Amino acid sequence: MADALTAYDPIRLEVFKHFFAAIAEEMGAVLCKASYSPNIKERRDFSCALFDTQGQMVAQAAHIPVHLGSMPLSVAAAISKFPNLVPGDMVILNDPYLGGTHLPDITLVTPVFSAVPSQAQLLGFVASRAHHADVGGITPGSMPISSEIFQEGLIIPPVKLAQAGQMNQSVLDLLLANVRTPQERLGDLWAQVAANQRGVQRLQEAVAHYGTTEIFQSMQALLAYTERMTRRLLQTLPDGTYSFADALDSDGFSDQPVPIQVSITIRGEQAVVDFTGSAPQQKGSINAVYAITLSAVYYVFRCLIGLDVPNNNGCLAPIQVIAPEGSVVNARHPSPVAGGNVETSQRIVDVLIGALAQACPHLAPAASQGTMNNLTIGGWDPRQHKPFAYYETVGGGMGARPYADGPSALHSHMTNTLNTPVEALEYAYPLRVRCYAIRRGSGGNGCWRGGDGIRRDLELLTDAQATILSERRQTRPYGLSGGEPGLPGENVLIRGGVETPLPGKGSIQLQSGDILSLRTPGGGGHGGNQ
Repeated sequence: MADALTAYDPIRLEVFKHFFAAIAEEMGAVLCKASYSPNIKERRDFSCALFDTQGQMVAQAAHIPVHLGSMPLSVAAAISKFPNLVPGDMVILNDPYLGGTHLPDITLVTPVFSAVPSQAQLLGFVASRAHHADVGGITPGSMPISSEIFQEGLIIPPVKLAQAGQMNQSVLDLLLANVRTPQERLGDLWAQVAANQRGVQRLQEAVAHYGTTEIFQSMQALLAYTERMTRRLLQTLPDGTYSFADALDSDGFSDQPVPIQVSITIRGEQAVVDFTGSAPQQKGSINAVYAITLSAVYYVFRCLIGLDVPNNNGCLAPIQVIAPEGSVVNARHPSPVAGGNVETSQRIVDVLIGALAQACPHLAPAASQGTMNNLTIGGWDPRQHKPFAYYETVGGGMGARPYADGPSALHSHMTNTLNTPVEALEYAYPLRVRCYAIRRGSGGNGCWRGGDGIRRDLELLTDAQATILSERRQTRPYGLSGGEPGLPGENVLIRGGVETPLPGKGSIQLQSGDILSLRTPGGGGHGGNQ
């Protein structure tokens, strides 16, 4: 079989590479257009993917990198819990300890069977994952400064949202009873259902046209192709062990930095990525589950390949990931994990790139902002006479590259979302945007400058509770080859014209008229000044 896959017609391989990716992309288009919340509709905080019959990811649309390595683990959890799925079944889950990332990311897994009911042959799986703006928990937006996962929201193990085409209304009722914005959640869930149904339809059409043998062979050939390209990349890197360390500012409860350390050993066409020496799991919610760490490793090596290879499980085949259980990069249940997905994932990428910069300095950029600047605001909306829950991540500066300045004011690395447009934000929430601008001068100096961050000021039009989960407020994004680090970010409360600094992580009661100002970090510079 391996020889047959190696000899697979390259033109046909290219056709199916784009064909399978197009299925995932079309699923994403349906999810985006059908969703209710600005976080999904405007910011596109979601991912869609196609899997083979064994649950291996064959194609993922160009959505969220932090979902690359974790979505297959969610599909595996669904298959393990329900090994005998039938047409019309749908499995829903968000448990971070079963392949999820954090509780707001709800995954919907649907098996795909042949369109002829009498055959009922399993063709594969489709899955969508979307960040829901609230799933309960101790603060609106479900991104709290928590000390255990039970404070972060409703935990959904793999359960059937639909069975043989019939919705499980009891599961749906239970979920909606535990969130602050049930109507919005229902709309977003139905959008995921629609996205998965589109994926089912497209794969069934493909099998009807090409036949199961051709589809199955193409899936395996694409997995083998990505594995070959990854091995080829590793062979171009010099053998050796490359180490790097950086730190998170804090866990939200203490002021102590939280170190993350990695050693990458390259031997021929294989790599071992070892996080031994990283801090133990923390009291606060910056803990990452193994799926997050796996996704970060996947993302960094996928970027180094550079070629237009598929986003699939083949990338990880020649890479061994060692993440000690009970550490901040592989936390044990019931550690809180809300920030691990969004903040710790970014620092894992920083240490991976810092290590690989020693092996391939011509490819590695300086550190980007290293945070997603998570902001949630929730309370009662007096305009619509119902609760609201706003969630957003804010972009910043990207690190300079060995040949160019870093771009300014965008999302980088483990997030691939957009910023919520001002018009959409003000329409949906009792908020007013007072400032939205590039934070000039925040990028690090160098032969190539780091990108600048963003300043985004939000005025509250009603009393509300806000929670900030941010990083790089104490540590700075590093420069490379003599480049200077970027400026750290700042969180500021403006009340009555008086500015009061806020910590990088915390929850605060805001009054109508208050202004919350996020000033995000710049990227590191690259090369000494000329």
